[in-house]
Amino acid sequence: MDGTQLGLRNVGSHCSISEADDYDLSRLLDKPRPLNIERKRSFDERSLSELSIGLSPRFATRGAENSRGLENFENMCSPGGRSVLDTPASSTRNSFEPHPMVAEAWDALRRSLVFFRGQPVGTIAAYEHSAEEVSNYDQVFVRDFVPSALAFLMNGEPDIVKNFLLKTLLLQGWEKRIDRFKLGEGAMPASFKVLHDPIRKTDTLIADFGESAIGRVAPVDSGFWWIILLRAYTKSTGDLSLAETPECQKGMRLILALCLSEGFDTFPTLLCADGCSMVDRRMGVYGYPIEIQALFFMALRCALALLKPDAEGKEFMDRIVTRLHALSYHMRSYFWLDFQQLNDIYRYKTEEYSHTAVNKFNVIPDSIPDWVFDFMPTKGGYFIGNVSPARMDFRWFCLGNCVAILSSLATPEQSVAIMDLIESRWEELVGEMPMKIAYPAIESHEWRIVTGCDPKNTRWSYHNGGSWPVLLWMLIAACIKTGRPQIARRAIELAESRLLKDNWPEYYDGKLGRYVGKQARKLQTWSIAGYLVAKMLLEDPSHLGMISLEEDKQMKPLIKRSASWNC
Repeated sequence: MDGTQLGLRNVGSHCSISEADDYDLSRLLDKPRPLNIERKRSFDERSLSELSIGLSPRFATRGAENSRGLENFENMCSPGGRSVLDTPASSTRNSFEPHPMVAEAWDALRRSLVFFRGQPVGTIAAYEHSAEEVSNYDQVFVRDFVPSALAFLMNGEPDIVKNFLLKTLLLQGWEKRIDRFKLGEGAMPASFKVLHDPIRKTDTLIADFGESAIGRVAPVDSGFWWIILLRAYTKSTGDLSLAETPECQKGMRLILALCLSEGFDTFPTLLCADGCSMVDRRMGVYGYPIEIQALFFMALRCALALLKPDAEGKEFMDRIVTRLHALSYHMRSYFWLDFQQLNDIYRYKTEEYSHTAVNKFNVIPDSIPDWVFDFMPTKGGYFIGNVSPARMDFRWFCLGNCVAILSSLATPEQSVAIMDLIESRWEELVGEMPMKIAYPAIESHEWRIVTGCDPKNTRWSYHNGGSWPVLLWMLIAACIKTGRPQIARRAIELAESRLLKDNWPEYYDGKLGRYVGKQARKLQTWSIAGYLVAKMLLEDPSHLGMISLEEDKQMKPLIKRSASWNC
């Protein structure tokens, strides 16, 4: 089904869709949600080796063959069926008294809801904004809405998530131009806004695909988050009908066509510009940033579960399988750093030529920053920020490492090592407010060169070592998956000691995250939603299934430690 059949118009991305020409979603919104539990339990557990051999013959019978036991959170279901006006369902499912912050958080989250023609379609980035400086915090951001969506799904309110998925899918069909350049067809918007006309009584959607963003960078992560959220919706509700619509199938294929296209790349990782993800300002994350690679990996696995094995879907499924094998090997081999690997890199030879080279990226050992030698514990490890020719960014990035755990990009051993590192370096990575978006901060001359003297990304602030409460839900999810509830409880207690009192700031500043960020918005929606998701995950770990993928053992490579000094 093409765009003209859907009634989509080729318009500039700065244009809008109003009531007169909006796509009629009623036939999708009114579809019943059959709770097909048996199929839901197995729809995303296909082995990559099975898929690469042949999809169609076994597609209908794979459920019984892939049962993985009660410990598999993926197979657990989350309850559904509440109204957006209802009280939190999570508090009624537990025998203990909920924290008083929970009710306050739900009230604040509901105040942030955005409506289009009477239906909730998302949440604004921040509820508190002055008339003088609204910026774009009054818009619905794709990445920002993810924790809100998870909170509503866990609370049994899936309709808002379904509305959001359909509205952003509609926006994907727009023709997208920045100046005279046309963006790829599959690009998802960074954000959208609903304009209400009280006189004409119409609602209009306005989308931003990066042409209004600081730096004019298109969001690479939006499409990945959309696929991940579609799977979360499907897992939570048991409703496969949405994902199986021609519109959603086409939307996924368009996103995949963008990131699986062939080019001059010699690596399976995705080449990106600075500022194309949560770190949306110049911070030296251009190249192959861990956040994008982890989200790419997770989105590929989610798409593999959701695509229908028809003629078009089968082709993409084969390409996904091939890419996942290459991507998992590359990331686990070259992005992974622990004490032994650090010691090996420290002893690397350089200028090695031919396919037998051990130092394949020609990393100069003298470029290893001094801080990493003290930061690296003897027990623990993490995926470093970036790997490209003659360059390794040794910084720790929270989102990439947590998503690596949740998607099983990290092996079970690597997942344990990441959590060991967090425990060992609690003061540095968590401090007084979970959790550092990146560590350490870049300072002085390096800050001037890397950020271009960015006044917002000064040391230990914002993206440059700031502490972001929204990352709490990812940390808690990783804790639950790796069996570390004590870390989860400790982190939530820290957040509860400050967040409500400080009016839900966007981020905190300082080495320990002690101070409310100098430009942090208050009543930041994803800070609120991140806390709620973290609480509900800890209260009911079965929710983990909608945002976690178990390891596919067929994808596990044999990783050998390398040491160029003895080669």
